[in-house]
Amino acid sequence: MRRRRSLRRISQLELATLAGTTQRHLSFIESGRSTPGREMVVRLAESLGLTLRERNSLLLSASYAPLYAESARDAETIGPAMEALRSILTGHLPYPAVVAGPRGELVLANAAFDVVAEGAAAHLLAPPVNVLRLALHPEGMGPRVVNLAAWGRHITESLRARASEHPDPGLEALVEELDGYLPATAPGAASADGSGPAEHLGFAVPLRLRTAEGELRLLTTLTSFSTAVDVTLAELHLEAFLPADAASADLLRRREEARSGTGPRR
Repeated sequence: MRRRRSLRRISQLELATLAGTTQRHLSFIESGRSTPGREMVVRLAESLGLTLRERNSLLLSASYAPLYAESARDAETIGPAMEALRSILTGHLPYPAVVAGPRGELVLANAAFDVVAEGAAAHLLAPPVNVLRLALHPEGMGPRVVNLAAWGRHITESLRARASEHPDPGLEALVEELDGYLPATAPGAASADGSGPAEHLGFAVPLRLRTAEGELRLLTTLTSFSTAVDVTLAELHLEAFLPADAASADLLRRREEARSGTGPRR
């Protein structure tokens, strides 16, 4: 409990207030002088914003059974939710969208994902596909990303922030690997295409992707399932790409028409 609280830089008093207990009681729990009830462990875990997996771990450390189920991705229990996600991906066409696991493992993708995977080496597309590795690898999307330094660091910094709050050796190793694929940059350095200063817009870093039909400028949105009560569902996230300009929207629309055979006839 003390380690989890320290990672989030929350004082005993703050956590005790959030969980509806006293600082003295929390101090006794952290020092092992008091054994918390199951309900108190759950309240403390919720107040710390722990993931469902971490909440189960905290319950186990207090000698209680896990509270949240962890289903296989093809289990009947989460079948309706997975089917709903497939419908969302289809409905997002002609724009790319994927569902990925906590370390970037590809779970579902719509047909427009081919613009992301285009030209990637076979070993990056062999299951299990990791969309984070595919995005930055020099044999994946990397050479086609015009603003690789800025966009790539937007990805790795977001992952590093998550790993700092929710320690995961596997995720930390992946971040270190991804960092190795990015070019070194300095403040005020020229952009990848030499057209001016490196693109940096804080949290808003659009993806500039070269394709055979022209450059795509894409925004990304991430959706997580914070109200899920199954560990597997809670760890998934939906990443949807949106066109940042009319030219990109038109390019993706034409690709979808060509793929589905619904384009205008000559």
